[in-house]
Amino acid sequence: KQWYQRRVAITAGEIKGTSDRLMIYLTLYATDCIVKLQKSPSKNQAMKDMYSLAISRFSLPGEAGFPLNSVYARPQGGEVEKMRSYLTQCRQELGQRMVEKVFGDSDKPSKWWTCFSRRKFMDKTLTPLGQHI
Repeated sequence: KQWYQRRVAITAGEIKGTSDRLMIYLTLYATDCIVKLQKSPSKNQAMKDMYSLAISRFSLPGEAGFPLNSVYARPQGGEVEKMRSYLTQCRQELGQRMVEKVFGDSDKPSKWWTCFSRRKFMDKTLTPLGQHI
């Protein structure tokens, strides 16, 4: 809880390496997860929703819809599929963990977690304009 709360409260900071870039990306993805989870009617459905969100088409650095092009280098050659595969794996793992945190032992999402659905980290989102999660 505290990690996410602190991350969302930060608007910008010094990016020192790839781990910082991944943390920023996953924080943005966690916000998308929370938006999706608040609409899930049950924990079981939430697991399905998170899997669908994780494997859905998403933009990579250098592509028009990617919100963090200023801090990510465009992958070259064979790195494109490697990066897509790695980010998909990260998205799947984070989605599963978010369900456990947001739902806990309940079949309804926690209001504490869903209150973050209205906040944007760094005033950005991974979801393209006009697309609904």
